[in-house]
Amino acid sequence: MFAVIALVLLWGEHKVHLLGALPWLILLACPLIHIFMHGGHGGHGGHGEHGGHNHQAEQPGKSGEQRDD
Repeated sequence: MFAVIALVLLWGEHKVHLLGALPWLILLACPLIHIFMHGGHGGHGGHGEHGGHNHQAEQPGKSGEQRDD
């Protein structure tokens, strides 16, 4: 209960400062979003255009023979 009261009082006193810094915080979050959402260029999995492989051509056919596609 103490934490809730403290947060309400802090919000009332410092609302102007926090809302004034919000555009800068969003701008500073852009590099972090890029790092975590981009996938790191060919890391684990290789989804999309970056490092995707077609594994069907490497697998043998159903009868165990090498496919000629």
